[in-house]
Amino acid sequence: MSAVAAGRRHDTPARATASAPLAWLRERGMGASVLVAAISSAFGVLLISATGYIAAMLSSDPFIGGSEMLGFVLSFLTVILVGVAVYVAAIVTANTFSTVIAGRTRRIALLRLIGASARGQRSEVARQGLVVGVIGAFLGLVGGTAVAAGGVWIAGRMLGLEGIAFTLVQPVLVIPAAIVALTTWAAAWAGSRRVLTVTPLQALGGSVEASRDEVGVRRGRNVAAIALFVAGGSLLVAGIALGLISPLGVAVAFVGGILSFTGLALGATFVMPPVLRLIGRLFGGSATARLAAENALRYPERSSRMAIGVVMGVTLVTMFAVAIESVKAVLTAAGGGSLPAEMATVLDSFAAIMMGLVAVSAVIAGVGLVNLLTIGVVQRRRELGLLRALGLSNAQVRRVVLLEAAHLTIAALATGLVLGVVYGWAGAQSLLGSVPVDATMAHSAHLVWPAVPFWPVVAVVGATAVLTLVGAVVPTRLATRVAPVEALAE
Repeated sequence: MSAVAAGRRHDTPARATASAPLAWLRERGMGASVLVAAISSAFGVLLISATGYIAAMLSSDPFIGGSEMLGFVLSFLTVILVGVAVYVAAIVTANTFSTVIAGRTRRIALLRLIGASARGQRSEVARQGLVVGVIGAFLGLVGGTAVAAGGVWIAGRMLGLEGIAFTLVQPVLVIPAAIVALTTWAAAWAGSRRVLTVTPLQALGGSVEASRDEVGVRRGRNVAAIALFVAGGSLLVAGIALGLISPLGVAVAFVGGILSFTGLALGATFVMPPVLRLIGRLFGGSATARLAAENALRYPERSSRMAIGVVMGVTLVTMFAVAIESVKAVLTAAGGGSLPAEMATVLDSFAAIMMGLVAVSAVIAGVGLVNLLTIGVVQRRRELGLLRALGLSNAQVRRVVLLEAAHLTIAALATGLVLGVVYGWAGAQSLLGSVPVDATMAHSAHLVWPAVPFWPVVAVVGATAVLTLVGAVVPTRLATRVAPVEALAE
């Protein structure tokens, strides 16, 4: 009877959905998913508006107005940066829906028990993803257009460019919004694949996350991850080799980087546990530290979902920082040991702009981590209530949750820094491997040593520390808000 009662309590959102079609939007995780979609859409709108305005400004210049190369470079950078932001948002959204589905396991099992089909339930989740994507994309479109209008007005006043002919509202602005909406829908569909494995018997159980043994037998996903990583790694090596002959090697290396990282993200349940185990040893041997470390390893799928977003953000920022610093080092060597002040200023300005743009993807990843930490604590109320019933104080439970958050973010930070240096070096090598560093030689293939900038790395570490503290505030409060008896009764 208690299991049935618990199932009825968990089925309340389903009844709410029937009476109010959009009531599920109040579920934890949906608001953050809308925010992720809105940020991605607004970012795309701002980039298209900014590059369009810059193109209009350049076209009015009598000297460089006819340059087709500048227009191509601006369009290329826009496509790449918007693609990166959408890529990160898709993985974050898929992980969010995977976590939400894990929390709905018992409710889905009850619906299966009374005749609902797994495919019907998955289609419902996909429709929810489409609604989240459309709402977020629309908000991002409106917000991004408003910010772009303000930026154009300020630039015109400050630079005296009021006379430039530029149409702010254009049909092309709908493209990033449509891409974000469709990507969110696809991510929700991908994240809801677990619905197909939920059985009616799970309505009587309490486990919502896949254990280490269950994760290990998923051969299809593991094979796909290995295949993507091997294919991407091969293209990455090919791009580096081609870069010794032509700068076009960077295009091959870029595709290889995307495929190899996708393989890493898909196989995160095998990549992250060893790192988590190593980091867990650094937390000491206290009861709370051991409990936090074991919690991160007991359910590798949940931990990997939380960590992979931060890995992506740190990798992106570090990759661009290392690549730009390596380019600067090569140009300095080619210039005889010094770089002209004008060129140094241009490179530093470009680096600052690129880092600011890439940071948007890191913000998306950060939102995903905070969201998943909060959902995770809400779904583990019974577990945390049991710990308090066994004698742990409120302060100890809060410490466990905080150590878990620190454990995940430190492991993600270490992994992201290593991957960022590797990918950044690969990009610089594939682009500049054929650039002669000796002015007396027309061509000389050479090895580009990775240059790791100090302050960007410090900024990444500091931002990750702040993210850990901010991300753990709400979960630590939620962890002790419910009385142990009430939590165990759920």
